[in-house]
Amino acid sequence: MTARIFAYIVHKSGVADDSAAELLAAAKKIDPAASPTAVVTGSGAELDAVCNTLCASYSEVWKVSSESLAYPNAELIRQALVKVLPQGCMVLVPHNHFGLDLGPGLSINLNAAFVSDVVGIDGVEGTNLKVIRQEFGGQVSAHVRCNIASGAVINLRPGAFKPLDGISAAGKVVDKSAEVGALTAKRRYLTTVMPEAGDVDITKEPVLVSIGRGIGEKDNIPIAEELAEAMGAVVSCSRPVVDAKWLPKSRQVGSSGQTVKPKIYLACGISGSFQHLAGLKGNPFIVAINKNPKAPIFQVAEVGIVTDMLEFLPELTNKIREMKQVSV
Repeated sequence: MTARIFAYIVHKSGVADDSAAELLAAAKKIDPAASPTAVVTGSGAELDAVCNTLCASYSEVWKVSSESLAYPNAELIRQALVKVLPQGCMVLVPHNHFGLDLGPGLSINLNAAFVSDVVGIDGVEGTNLKVIRQEFGGQVSAHVRCNIASGAVINLRPGAFKPLDGISAAGKVVDKSAEVGALTAKRRYLTTVMPEAGDVDITKEPVLVSIGRGIGEKDNIPIAEELAEAMGAVVSCSRPVVDAKWLPKSRQVGSSGQTVKPKIYLACGISGSFQHLAGLKGNPFIVAINKNPKAPIFQVAEVGIVTDMLEFLPELTNKIREMKQVSV
């Protein structure tokens, strides 16, 4: 493997996104000997804090500082990255709503290949990078060969690559800001509109019982609520449940909902689309319950249970209650 690998790091409030560790793990899948370079854009003290933190895992961190990059505008970031990245390199980007905005246009500007929503990497064969994508809502795993002779931009699904243990580096920060120059865009950041507070803040809950389309109908939600009560957990959901108006928006996990960092996450009747997984951070212990054995959620779950959740959840609730009575 000769192409240099870069990882674009998303961050907020001076803290790098969990995907920073996942991109590092993916780079090692591409080339075990790789020493990928982190690229971070932004401005001010928050940018410096992120760069310094990343030096613990990346051997080199490129800092691109500009007042115009204070808000992550993909149009501006593409311009900045084209000016600093070498031709023929590989760029790893998280496959979330921002990565979908950044990646395709960046690949065009770099004259590089582009592959989105990658869930697995099979290594390199000649000038071909072998990756795995999921099609038809996760029903089919597509093995794709990507010609990386002229470089590539690869969007990686959040949660698909587990962070590596024992990774440490005494990295250094390289300031590339002077190479960027003036940046202009046709769109500009106006303001951030925060969602209304709900009855429960799922972002602070250590255990979540999350329900998806598999719950069937609104009248079945108490089944999940009883399990959550027995576990000392809270019920959350995926987007179809909110779209059906069965639960409020404040309970939704995903790229268009809340970002949560529970210790334990029960995904009940949830297929596991990348939009949903984008809202899961902190590497929770995921237990997936789905009657479809090919559901994408099983790709990231520590424990997978293939069964009808409407039959399984009441049994689990009763068992937990029995165990509590015995312990008392």
